[in-house]
Amino acid sequence: MEKQTAGREKLGDFANKFAQLNDDVLFGEVWSREDKLSLKIRTIITVTALVSKGFVDDSLKYHIQNAKNNGVSKEEMAEIITHIAFYAGWPNAWAAFNIAKEVYKEDDLNTHGGFLGLGEKNIEYEKYFIGTSYLKQVAKTTNLSINNVTFEPRCRNNWHIHHSTRDGGQILICISGNGLYQEEGKEVKRLKEGDVVVINPNVKHWHGATPNGWFSHIAIEVPGENTSNEWLEPVSDEYYDLIAKEESYD
Repeated sequence: MEKQTAGREKLGDFANKFAQLNDDVLFGEVWSREDKLSLKIRTIITVTALVSKGFVDDSLKYHIQNAKNNGVSKEEMAEIITHIAFYAGWPNAWAAFNIAKEVYKEDDLNTHGGFLGLGEKNIEYEKYFIGTSYLKQVAKTTNLSINNVTFEPRCRNNWHIHHSTRDGGQILICISGNGLYQEEGKEVKRLKEGDVVVINPNVKHWHGATPNGWFSHIAIEVPGENTSNEWLEPVSDEYYDLIAKEESYD
């Protein structure tokens, strides 16, 4: 465990002795006795004590983060707080869950994106999407671009066209979750991991996630002549919800 300095930093000259006991004794001598109890067990005990006493503030957030850093998984933390609830009270547990969800939120995001990972928020193209999408560049050359695109539940891009006078278009390789794809005038296709979609040039289409789950696909821009992308109208909530009623999303 890293040397604690919070007491000295926050209290300064106001309470020198307390700061010294906090940093050097509690977080120094006590927490360093890993031959007696591991850091993981000590963090679990500390979280249990704080929730039991109703201390659901920044101190609890610190120790839940500490527990995460010392190997307590999201599933284990959920089970710990659930167990505590029967002894420390339901309101205390609810408050603790709200803090724990915030601490483990990054882990939730990191479970998406398939084997290529989530990437960063797709800020450059967000005006062409409803909902939040993420983009991770896989490879890029002078005439070829390969990206992993991840859609949160309900997220979809606008209708759009990959223009080209020769060759061109796009190939989608689905790597995680369930998605939707539709070309203008055709039925919606349900996509699953392993599916491949070949999008011919000059075809109006859209794609995105199902209502209840995340979806990731690799997007390969096929080289062509005089290529350009034309972004069109959004896929409205009314239209999307109509599709959701007609499809099954188990």
